[in-house]
Amino acid sequence: MKLKKKRFWFRSALLAILVIAIGYTIYNSIFEESGTYIKKGDIAPNFVLTDLNGNRVELEDYRGKGVFLNFWGTWCKPCEREMPYMQRQYETYKKQGVEILAVNVSETNVSVNNFADRYRLTFPIPMDRQREVTKAYGIGPIPTTILIDKNGKVVGRTSESLSEKKIISFMEKIKP
Repeated sequence: MKLKKKRFWFRSALLAILVIAIGYTIYNSIFEESGTYIKKGDIAPNFVLTDLNGNRVELEDYRGKGVFLNFWGTWCKPCEREMPYMQRQYETYKKQGVEILAVNVSETNVSVNNFADRYRLTFPIPMDRQREVTKAYGIGPIPTTILIDKNGKVVGRTSESLSEKKIISFMEKIKP
């Protein structure tokens, strides 16, 4: 009887993993086919958001600079690991014409302010409360980073958790 029970749970777990994998594949193919998935070679769609300080942030205002566009959340552990690296590199690369826009995905000012204070973040943090920009860029998992060159062209996209070394290589790639 014990063997049947173990077999049942093993098969159930395997089936659940299979269903999740198929669902993820379908989800990704829908985004790519709908044209909302922004990829390498595309011109980055303009957007206007408000940052934590109430300032207007428009992507178009950053033309002529490289833009490290990062989508993140305070609850996301990989995002949390990346932020100190991003801050250190922002201090170096801002002088070289590279800007970080860390778009927070639908959280409150209070939670994002607390997070930004804890990590002493000084780069702009636009707030995408309605997920309009997140949807326009076809963002699925976070963190997702879009690399935009000085002409507004997307030169890279990744949803991997970034090491400081990788962030440096991305900053070099978009440096004007």
